[in-house]
Amino acid sequence: MSTGSRIRCVGAIITDDEGRLLLIKRGHDPEAGRWSLPGGRIEPGETDEQAVAREIAEETGLRVAVGRLVGAVERPGRDGAVIDIHDYAATVTGGTLASGDDAADARWVSPAGLADLRLTSGLAETLRAWQVID
Repeated sequence: MSTGSRIRCVGAIITDDEGRLLLIKRGHDPEAGRWSLPGGRIEPGETDEQAVAREIAEETGLRVAVGRLVGAVERPGRDGAVIDIHDYAATVTGGTLASGDDAADARWVSPAGLADLRLTSGLAETLRAWQVID
């Protein structure tokens, strides 16, 4: 990875009928062992929506309908790279929740329960700014 490169990624903001947020525990760096929104890199030729659907299926076993863009953030990557993350609202349409791919765990978390988890850097602040959580 060359210095200054940009890595385009997507993530999904998925809530259930009880207002809980779907999170995955990262199985690999960056920030292995911390909880984050499910998502990952866009593969060549994929649209954002296709990448969101693929990543959610790989990491959680769930099928989703991808909705609107909620927001975008930049995070530092390896070797000076910038990770450019676009997070979309999504709705579960099928599947059974089970961690997979590079997710060490996957679970529904109540807004109050977020305080008990080690979240990835800036996640809680970003979700508050986007009014996903209070």
